[in-house]
Amino acid sequence: MTTRAFIGLGSNLDAPAEQLRSALQALDQIADSRLAVASALYTSDSLLPGQPRYTNAVAALDTSLAPLQLLDALQAIENDQGRVRKERWGPRTLDLDILLFGDQVIDLPRLQVPHYHMHARPFVLYPLAELVADDFCLADGRTLAQLLEACPFVGLERL
Repeated sequence: MTTRAFIGLGSNLDAPAEQLRSALQALDQIADSRLAVASALYTSDSLLPGQPRYTNAVAALDTSLAPLQLLDALQAIENDQGRVRKERWGPRTLDLDILLFGDQVIDLPRLQVPHYHMHARPFVLYPLAELVADDFCLADGRTLAQLLEACPFVGLERL
């Protein structure tokens, strides 16, 4: 059985746009998975002051992997692209997050889906909106349109 997972991509170190392009190629190489489509790239200010701007995108991945298997594959891609986990909110070469995994709600120590902050992050919601229908509904019943209405397109630049 195949599940559509939406993956958030972000980078603010070492040529961020190139990091994301490389990551998209790597996503298409994950076993038992296929990259279906990806959004445009967006830039935004860091959530923390003093950090470089981020480049972000969202990708739709069709996978037959279980959620934690997919998480392991994403973390391997991050590591291959030089991700160093020194601090939770620090700058990074690559950050890959499972935003949505089909219609599942997942609450595990290593993984929370829907991603716990996606509702408040325009750099996630607006790229996601490129990939789904206007009436797209999250597992918790909220529509993407409702989330977009509460999260204005501020500080984003579409590349």
